[in-house]
Amino acid sequence: MPGKTIITCAVTGSAPTPGKNPAVPVTPEEIANSSLAAAEAGAAVVHIHVRDPETTLRSMEFKHYEEVVERIRASGSGVIINLTTGPGATFKPGNMDPEIVGEGTLLASAGERLHHIEVLKPEICSLDVATMNFRESVFLNPPHILREMSDRAKAAGSKPEIEVFDTGQIELAKDLIREGYIDNPPYFQLCLGISYGATATPEAMMHMRDCLPEGALWSAFGISRQQFPMVAQAVLLGGNVRVGMEDNIYLDAGELAPSNAALVERAVDIIENIGGQVANPDEARKILGLREQD
Repeated sequence: MPGKTIITCAVTGSAPTPGKNPAVPVTPEEIANSSLAAAEAGAAVVHIHVRDPETTLRSMEFKHYEEVVERIRASGSGVIINLTTGPGATFKPGNMDPEIVGEGTLLASAGERLHHIEVLKPEICSLDVATMNFRESVFLNPPHILREMSDRAKAAGSKPEIEVFDTGQIELAKDLIREGYIDNPPYFQLCLGISYGATATPEAMMHMRDCLPEGALWSAFGISRQQFPMVAQAVLLGGNVRVGMEDNIYLDAGELAPSNAALVERAVDIIENIGGQVANPDEARKILGLREQD
């Protein structure tokens, strides 16, 4: 377990989880406050989606991203902001005709998906290098879209967090790196346990780690009941970790998590109990080679 472990907290996500756990933050103020509490608990990075405050559902509204980022930056906490670029890649075909766009589809251009990144310039932004089935929808990220998104992120000074859900996606990411769209060292997030992706098992994590390009930095997470076992596994394999209500709304079996901070605190306990140390935001910046803050 060389070095220190970076904890990322994915604070809200885009799935309709507020109806299952009222502690899931929804409004920009709630998302910002939850991010700051997670940072206080030990998260060096906060991964942020935004939601419509009225419907609680996923949103791509720039004003929501802007308010969250302004609130976090104004706090002076120093936590690293990681904004999602995932929304805008969901296709759900019509029941009678697959060429007809079905309800639940949300497709946007690379420019639309990166607008908030280009304006707000977070230190990290996610880059989902994945086209795959998500339950009854298709998550669409063709290579030409990923190239444009990578170029836009690079111009904004935001380091891509390359989210991969299976090994073939790692091979696509390697092409993007070889082609110069993503700078070295790349930073991967191994996403485990999502429907129709790699399973949340030690074997899957180890195999995906072994497929990464030489010198790559990486983190991993498991969803739902596998969140905390995958924290321990990632640390033992030399990686960083992610927890948070985007991926899991329970603290223990049958016990809803009261906050993102509680999930981070559990991750800190696991890391320290197996002999590791948790990185603070400045240490995480050095590990990840992030640009200097303005």
